[in-house]
Amino acid sequence: MLSLLPTSAENSPLWQRELAAAIRDPAELLKLLQLSPSALPTVDLAVGSFPLRVPRSFVKRMRIDDPQDPLLRQVLPTVAEHLAMSGYLSDPVGDLPASQAGGILHKYHGRVLLITTGACAIHCRYCFRRHFPYTELRMGEFNNALAYLEQHQEVSEVILSGGDPLMLNDQRLAELTHKLAEIPHLQRLRIHSRLPIVLPSRIDEHLLDWFAGSRLQPVLVVHANHPQELDNEVAEAASRLRERGVFLLNQTVLLAGINDDADTLIELSKRLFASGIQPYYLHALDKVQGAQHFNNNDRLKSLIPIMRARLPGYLVPQAVCEEAGQASKTPL
Repeated sequence: MLSLLPTSAENSPLWQRELAAAIRDPAELLKLLQLSPSALPTVDLAVGSFPLRVPRSFVKRMRIDDPQDPLLRQVLPTVAEHLAMSGYLSDPVGDLPASQAGGILHKYHGRVLLITTGACAIHCRYCFRRHFPYTELRMGEFNNALAYLEQHQEVSEVILSGGDPLMLNDQRLAELTHKLAEIPHLQRLRIHSRLPIVLPSRIDEHLLDWFAGSRLQPVLVVHANHPQELDNEVAEAASRLRERGVFLLNQTVLLAGINDDADTLIELSKRLFASGIQPYYLHALDKVQGAQHFNNNDRLKSLIPIMRARLPGYLVPQAVCEEAGQASKTPL
């Protein structure tokens, strides 16, 4: 992962100061949650290659003295990440074969994904890009990406991804989107970001002005996996985004022992919609090296009928998986 940790100077935006104070030491995280290191003695073995990072605003939503807390389990490094497992890959969704100039991934008709940064506010242990060679692909050289987009008039939507694109500061985002808006055949700007969930202070007035200032129709796809992630601050951030005309969707990853039961997923859909966020995708876990202990994909097909029976159709996310080389997500 690239390190793009912003300054903690007093005149920095609140979200950057909170990001600078994010927890990086498993021992500190366990102490805050009143958990004994002896209960989880092997966490240090998984820190080196993909270190812990979690904002304190997210930690505050975790339960004290509960080693099975569903938010804690998403971020705490464990020795299971270093167990070799057949069928788990460093590039499980075929990003690298689809790579083009300047961080462009062109997999699907009419839309491209632009990897803007390798940095995230939180390091989710199941991340399908945890082994992605961000530095080698020379991301951030947006002129090459813009030239590619200008040449592909069939593309109407650009998806900003990462890492997390909202880790870029407001000026960098504005410069990029201004240039995107100058490409006449582009119509929509989609942003995939976990920050509105884990660091809702990122949704400040400067960012809201940026969303409202482009001719491109804005779509923001957030990422929440458990209803416990959705507190009042997240709901307020979502409300402010909707007021600026941003269409909000959510994608969830099915995670063993975290959200792989119907009650949890149903409550998640209800809370998302109450916050003005539309349930969109329920992803099967991508089989990335180090995440095998999160896999309960076999359970996914049996959960959807239960959700359909207990929810209105608009609250049932699409169950999908991503398969390398396919023309779209694969419905399940």
